[in-house]
Amino acid sequence: MKITGEWISTPSTQKVLHMLTSAGHQAYLVGGCVRNALLGQPVADIDIATDALPAEVMALARGAGLRPIPTGVAHGTVTVLADHIPHEVTTFRRDVETFGRHATVAFSALIEEDAARRDFTMNALYARADGRVLDPLESGLADLVARRLRFVGAPEDRIREDYLRILRFFRFTAWYGDPANGPDPDALAACATHAEGITTLSRERIGAEMHKLLTAPDPAPALASMEISGVLAQTLPGATARALAPLVHLEAGLKPDFIRRLAVLGGTGQIEALRLPTAEVRQLEALQTATGSLEDAGTLGYRLGAAAARDALLVRAALLEMPLPEGWTEAANRGAAARFPISAADLMPALQGPALGQRLRDLEARWLASGFTLTRDELLR
Repeated sequence: MKITGEWISTPSTQKVLHMLTSAGHQAYLVGGCVRNALLGQPVADIDIATDALPAEVMALARGAGLRPIPTGVAHGTVTVLADHIPHEVTTFRRDVETFGRHATVAFSALIEEDAARRDFTMNALYARADGRVLDPLESGLADLVARRLRFVGAPEDRIREDYLRILRFFRFTAWYGDPANGPDPDALAACATHAEGITTLSRERIGAEMHKLLTAPDPAPALASMEISGVLAQTLPGATARALAPLVHLEAGLKPDFIRRLAVLGGTGQIEALRLPTAEVRQLEALQTATGSLEDAGTLGYRLGAAAARDALLVRAALLEMPLPEGWTEAANRGAAARFPISAADLMPALQGPALGQRLRDLEARWLASGFTLTRDELLR
């Protein structure tokens, strides 16, 4: 089997691969770029595995007129820039000892040892410069074709090496698994057994994984499995995936939005648990505090703006498991464009202080109830 695509045939990528093979080294594209190419999905990052040691990669890159950056030399990784495109070149490795994120590794000359230390079988696929695919584990290709996400080796061993792999399992399940068949039972059981390991991870790492998971086209089946296994409770205490499937249905082709989907999960301490940036905190708080019925699309548009009102209505409808009213999008847009025709100056000096504020609120309420139709003169009368 071969992979194809403009990305693999670009002169920059071919130059990095040739730089290694012309010096007598092995060089293979590996991981996500191979997986996505085989699935016909976009390729974002280009990773290369080689038996060349980091110092050799650095020297070869300089000799080829490329720019090497020692981004992770201690772990065998050198970033090689070719035509400003980064290529992560990593020496084959084998685990000597693992304890959480801190693994003792030794460099290897064998692709089989490198494949055996990867997380999932579908990520242990390699490809030559001409696109020919290698499957050292002899199971990765079959698992990928079947959309079956399985750990390499014993699931509990892989998880104990790094508890983030629990969240990665559900994230990859959402993106690449087959929801019709459900997650791999052995992997799910191992995730359930070690769910408390989530609490040892940094909030930034948890937040990054949850962001990638919730922005999958349909993460609802994966989140349901997370809840059943107890992983969701360890990640977001009190959260439930019940309203996520209705929300995905209601979104009807809208671009997936992390905060909108996070809002329907509920729970406590989401902001702290995921270390959300300020902009996302404001977006989440706006959705959580928006009040009113599903018929208040216009008022929400006026209060929040069209996009935030749309999200608030989607969240509310999903939580209530109710359909959205006809014309809700147009109503939210109309509200967002509306401008209250009364200012404080219109009521002064007859009214001052608290009385002025109360009168403005009363008039605004009348104006909103009229569907933004009452004019300035009508309100002042």
